Amino acid sequence: MRLGIFAKTFAGSDPAAVLAAAAEAGYETVQFNLACAGLASMPDHVPAEAIDAIRAASRSSGVSLAALSGTYNMAHPDPAARDDGLRRLGVVIEAAAALGIPLVTLCTGTRNAADQWVHHPDNADPAAWSDMAAEMGKALDLAERHGVDLGIEPEQANIVTSTADAVRLSGEMGSARLRVVLDPANLFEAASADEARRIVARSVDEAAPLIAMAHAKDRHADGRFATAGQGVVDFPDFLRRLRAAGFDGPLVTHGLQPEEAGEVAAFLKGALR
Repeated sequence: MRLGIFAKTFAGSDPAAVLAAAAEAGYETVQFNLACAGLASMPDHVPAEAIDAIRAASRSSGVSLAALSGTYNMAHPDPAARDDGLRRLGVVIEAAAALGIPLVTLCTGTRNAADQWVHHPDNADPAAWSDMAAEMGKALDLAERHGVDLGIEPEQANIVTSTADAVRLSGEMGSARLRVVLDPANLFEAASADEARRIVARSVDEAAPLIAMAHAKDRHADGRFATAGQGVVDFPDFLRRLRAAGFDGPLVTHGLQPEEAGEVAAFLKGALR
């Protein structure tokens, strides 16, 4: 597995400086965000000079680009907001293809109109799933056109809350371009270490053929998020199970401060061993 980090962990809009910081902290790949190149995360347009700068930064730093963020609220209650998000996703997918980035990461959304990462009671309404699935079908058409995969991440606040949901959506879409980003800390809320281990183990088994990327974030037993290694997630067990399932892709950490990046890299390298 290649050890990676969210590029946005490091401040700045110069991709060369951001990727150099990632390399210095001990990472060999990143999940990139166009904000790290001085653009909006979901821009209207990506200039050719920005593509050139990102490509040059990756080459000079030796840090590869494992994925590109393309998150918008795919279940927003306002269809116009979904249309605007899809249009911007098309721009991100084109940028990923130009940069040779194999995966664009998504958010399956929420009925919460104010924040795509906050739960809403209407998420359980079948209409919310239907709107999200229709949006996903359009996104997959764009992905197919440009030869890029899309990664969905089960999140407790979103429409796809579990790997079972992700497998269901994959079956409905019928596209090999739809993949899973598996973050163990997003598979449960409050849980003991034993409960978390069981949930994560089951989720790896369920999603194994679909996993394109693993995330390394942690959670305390009371539900608060934590830096990898500080909570109840058993990372050595998680990584062993991923390997046993045949996964050998990027392991990308996030939810940490830049000054913690080196320590987390050391922890994850130890867990990988």
